[in-house]
Amino acid sequence: MEKMLLLMLSIFPAQDTNWPGYRGPNGDGHSIATNLPLQWSEQKNVRWKTAIVGKAWASPVVWGDQVWLSNATEKGDKLSAIALSLSTGKIIHDIPLFTIEKPMFNLPTNSYASPTPVIEEGRVYIHFGSAGTACIDTKSGKTLWTRQDILCDHYRGPASSPIIFENLLILTFDGADVQYLTALDKISGKTVWRTDRSITYGTNNGDNKKAFSTPAVFKIDGKYQMVSPAAVGTVAYDPSTGAELWKVHHGGMNASCRPVMANGKILVTTGDGGWKLFAVRPDGKGDVSTTHVSWKTIKSVPSYSTPLVVKNQVFMVSKDGIFTELDSETGEVVKQERLAGAFWTSPMYADGRIYLFNEQGSGYVIQAGKDWKLLETNKLENGCMASPAAVGKNIIVRTKTHVYSLEIKN
Repeated sequence: MEKMLLLMLSIFPAQDTNWPGYRGPNGDGHSIATNLPLQWSEQKNVRWKTAIVGKAWASPVVWGDQVWLSNATEKGDKLSAIALSLSTGKIIHDIPLFTIEKPMFNLPTNSYASPTPVIEEGRVYIHFGSAGTACIDTKSGKTLWTRQDILCDHYRGPASSPIIFENLLILTFDGADVQYLTALDKISGKTVWRTDRSITYGTNNGDNKKAFSTPAVFKIDGKYQMVSPAAVGTVAYDPSTGAELWKVHHGGMNASCRPVMANGKILVTTGDGGWKLFAVRPDGKGDVSTTHVSWKTIKSVPSYSTPLVVKNQVFMVSKDGIFTELDSETGEVVKQERLAGAFWTSPMYADGRIYLFNEQGSGYVIQAGKDWKLLETNKLENGCMASPAAVGKNIIVRTKTHVYSLEIKN
């Protein structure tokens, strides 16, 4: 038994030490970190606090003793990557990556560095949409390769985060002009496949074709499916080849919510219009809009914050702060309560609790469960547009101006 445990640990390293991409190790907002703080403030349970100059909504990623961030100037002419020490908060690397002569238009509520990086042993991949993608050696800080020839008109700014699947770095480009996904060889940066969206948009208005989603990969009946929401529709692809497997036309537009799984169904959020939130069975082929959708709801659905599934219960927070628990089998509301503030970030589950951060700087801690309850409301000086990470005994929080490590201090 001891030898088997050691073998498993060598194949599957302890996940609480790494937070490799948007929404964590499995892309679902779960962490196995423990002994996390229940309370914090500017004076309480702050291990370190590091100022970051710029405007960037990308969430932090963590590997070993490094915390990596994408960064940008407010006007988007300078794009960069920053690495901090997880132990001390000291800046290890501050790496200029791209200088942009004429940055595209961006909404004030977005940033030029909203896509979250993705990291693995020895390499971090920093993505700024069509402005550029870079691979960096995490030890030396050397840029290994870059691409600036993968183009689209984001129209409101980039936000889709990259994901890693096996040897591929997969990028999403749902622009106002073109809509497609592409996979790069993560070692060389060369294009392996590109697949254009086959969605029937029903309009020539590019503003109604753009989206900001990040795909999620699920193993269904022994085979991998990459579920990728867009405007008007959601498509599942074979992540190895980009081949289309099934799709749903649902209306609306995905504004950054990542798909999650509950009770064997994929939950997709359209957020702005359409079905809002729906559950689809992932065993179909072709257009399954009328055959495989189990339920849908429009009640207090988030536009930006990805739902969280805990023991087949669905928890979500709308932009205006309505925190809702849904029954994942039926989509019916179980319990609902209003929290203060505006929520762009996604909830995180760790240590039996749900952690939520809003734009005004409030940090809510909720005891998870069917009869969930609010435990604490905490406050930091500046608000959050980036989702948190949890590793070891630390919560890593990026506000509009700083990065914090929150840890229980005796």
